[in-house]
Amino acid sequence: MEKEKPKILIADDHSVVRDGIIKSLTSSFPNTEFGEAGNGIELLRIIDDAKWNLVILDINMPGRSGMEVLKEIKANYPAIPVIIFSMYPEDQFAIRAMKAGASAYLSKDISSKELEKAIKAILNGERYFTPTIALLMSNELSGNNINKYTHETLSDREHQVFLLIAGGQNVSDIARKLSLSVKTISVYRSIILKKMNLKNNAEITHYAFKNNLVE
Repeated sequence: MEKEKPKILIADDHSVVRDGIIKSLTSSFPNTEFGEAGNGIELLRIIDDAKWNLVILDINMPGRSGMEVLKEIKANYPAIPVIIFSMYPEDQFAIRAMKAGASAYLSKDISSKELEKAIKAILNGERYFTPTIALLMSNELSGNNINKYTHETLSDREHQVFLLIAGGQNVSDIARKLSLSVKTISVYRSIILKKMNLKNNAEITHYAFKNNLVE
């Protein structure tokens, strides 16, 4: 019997990124079927229609964030492995993603060879840890980070909004980017300020730079 082709679903709101991933993987995975989704809602609809062997998921998408979608995938399709593919450095979201069930957390600036290596490992039933994430996970398990930074008390969505504010975006820009209302983003901002005991956006930005959370 002919072996069934592996199916990889790529979710990113930028078509050029999806095209680039598919192009870079085609030669290494010639018998693979690729699917595409431009946002979380589309991804969850497509994932319902067929059996997928792997999802490559951007963490920063409009509407439902990648972290929210990851948790829903793992709740409803626990056997499907997920690679979180992100523009954010590993120390910002990796531990959150791995705890939520991701099989790997990869920065978008990695080489195509490392992406291929991660995919091969995951399709073989393994999880893939970069050296940085292995160290972060080791510290987490050993309790070396028991004195957590204040930003680690934020929820996934609050953390996302926090990073966008720290990066200089205003409430309207963030609302548009995340496909949420200005009122909702304002509520998130208020929660962030309260949880972190900060007074304004300038203090958010200062905190983020001080702790190397933004460049």
